[in-house]
Amino acid sequence: MIGTFVVARRELSGLFMAPFTWIVLLVVLFINGLLFSSFLYQTQGNVTATLSESMTGPSFWLWMIFLPALLSMRLVAEESRSGTLEYLLTAPVSDAAVVLGKFLAATGFLALLWSSSLIYAVTLDYAGGPPDWPAVIGTWFGTILVSGLFVSIGMLASTSTSTPLLAAFLSMVSCLMWIAIPFLAANIMAYLVPLLTSTAAEQAVLAERMGSVVASMDALRHFSRSFQMGVLDTAEIVFFLTWISFFLFLTARSIEARRWRG
Repeated sequence: MIGTFVVARRELSGLFMAPFTWIVLLVVLFINGLLFSSFLYQTQGNVTATLSESMTGPSFWLWMIFLPALLSMRLVAEESRSGTLEYLLTAPVSDAAVVLGKFLAATGFLALLWSSSLIYAVTLDYAGGPPDWPAVIGTWFGTILVSGLFVSIGMLASTSTSTPLLAAFLSMVSCLMWIAIPFLAANIMAYLVPLLTSTAAEQAVLAERMGSVVASMDALRHFSRSFQMGVLDTAEIVFFLTWISFFLFLTARSIEARRWRG
């Protein structure tokens, strides 16, 4: 664990020393601020609805496609291209510690970024518009888990190439596909179920089984039905932690395989 925190501190220091990071921070915070003001006006001062929209609306999921890809590109592919990743892997820390440290740094950066919504909530509370604090805190915690999931996906995608731009593209496509799973699965199921079954009863059973599989991968569904309501459901937390662990495990194995290939 000591090696993990050393790597995480190294990566966070590198992130905040890079001009690119500050540009990303300024752009995201500026756009989110404009959107927050627009939502507040559209909802006629409804603080809770405004905070919910700014933290979970389409803009949030759009950021989730781009930001983890950019971070994982820098943490994995860029270091692989420059040769510093190989140097880090020869240090007296395990591959798992390196992967976990990079993951914690990227997720911690995004958690800090999303904490701007907490500042909005405190400001509005001070101004006389108290929000639904359990929902605000629960949603913020949920955004951290979602960020961790997409960072882990981006890190796995970035281990497949040493070209940063290609790594970013693969990460974005992977994150987009994960978000689109429920919509793609609905169309595929509508086409396949009638072909694979002959009776209405069989169709219902197959559709239910396929639906349960899709639901086990639906991040939007798991995020919205618990955290947005201010409820920290253990099952939903386990869902995100399980998938995060799975993708980090594959990332560590992918890096190990690359090192053995030389």
